[in-house]
Amino acid sequence: MRVDVLTIFPEYFSEIFEFGIIRRAKLAEIVEINIHDIREYAMGKHNMVDDRPFGGGDGMVLKPEPLFAAIENLTGASLRDAYPMGTRVVMLTPQGKPLKQAVAGELATEAEHLVLICGRYEGVDERVNEALVTDEISIGDYVLSGGEPAAAVLIDALVRLLPGALGSDTSARNDSFSDGLLDCPHYTRPADFRGMKVPEVLLNGNHAEIEKWRSIKALEKTRVARGDLLTGENGDM
Repeated sequence: MRVDVLTIFPEYFSEIFEFGIIRRAKLAEIVEINIHDIREYAMGKHNMVDDRPFGGGDGMVLKPEPLFAAIENLTGASLRDAYPMGTRVVMLTPQGKPLKQAVAGELATEAEHLVLICGRYEGVDERVNEALVTDEISIGDYVLSGGEPAAAVLIDALVRLLPGALGSDTSARNDSFSDGLLDCPHYTRPADFRGMKVPEVLLNGNHAEIEKWRSIKALEKTRVARGDLLTGENGDM
């Protein structure tokens, strides 16, 4: 998968992808991540990327010209209907659909090329959304200073789902939310720590009993911590 990130603060990403799973995936050429400064596509001697909103109001709005130029350069097309197959252009915005495991799974499975737009200020000129954006995604019902943290979260969620990115083929399938439930509790050595003992079922070597215990505990944990996942109130069931 190829990921291109458009931002006015490219330095934000200077080291964030140089650790752990994402670094290993890059080295294994499972994912290619490129960071692009939107200002490089701005017009005029001052490289302006923002301007005041029509109609008045607070703040500034990212201009359409640099983003159209950047996306046309990265995708070879200036309209989303003409993008090559497997190309998705994502706007990171609090107005987008929530980032759920299913959304990450869809992008990891269907997209070969992702272009992520990191919004700033009061937002992005709506013509960018209308003509270029295929997906608007939010990582939560709150407002960030910009889309950079959201882009990092989305990339992390996607990369771990790419084939070969994790050490085990079953790791991603057993993550929280993959089956609509939270993950079960996990334990490691020592079996007895300050009087707190690991459940006996995990020590007996009976894998059928262990899987049954894990399923029960995952359901219990979900019911207590995220009952909305069981009732469908989060809109993802």
